[in-house]
Amino acid sequence: MAADPKAVAKQFVDYYYQIFDTNRAGLRQLYREHSMMSFEGTDLQGVNAIMNKLENLPFSQIQHRVLSVDAQPSNPTAGSLLIIVTGQLLTNGESQPLFYCQTFQLIPENNSFWIYNDVFRLNYG
Repeated sequence: MAADPKAVAKQFVDYYYQIFDTNRAGLRQLYREHSMMSFEGTDLQGVNAIMNKLENLPFSQIQHRVLSVDAQPSNPTAGSLLIIVTGQLLTNGESQPLFYCQTFQLIPENNSFWIYNDVFRLNYG
C-alpha cells in the first residue's frame, strides 16, 4: 500500500462518522453486496441488509466522538486495510456517552475504499 495506513484510516474514519451523524443513507456508497456487518452480535450481509439496520436504529440524532484509531495493512498485495476505532457516542441529546469499538476491513477500489467487514460493539463496564 503506497499511502500511509494511519493517514488513510483517519481520513476514512472522519468521513464515515461525519456521514453517519448527518445522513446515514449516505453510507450506502461504502458497502457492497459482499460486505458483512456484525452489529452487537447480529450478523448481516449485503448493502441492503446493512443499510436497513443502520437506517432503522432507534435514535434520530447521534454524535460520534472518536478516541483512538489504529490501522494496519491487512494484505500486502491487495492493499486492503484493517482499522480499529474506539470512541463515545451520544444519541438523541443524551449527556452520558456510550463507549464503543468498531472494526473495519477496507478494500481498495478506483482510488478509494469500500467496507468489506464492519464489526460494531458497545462497551459496557
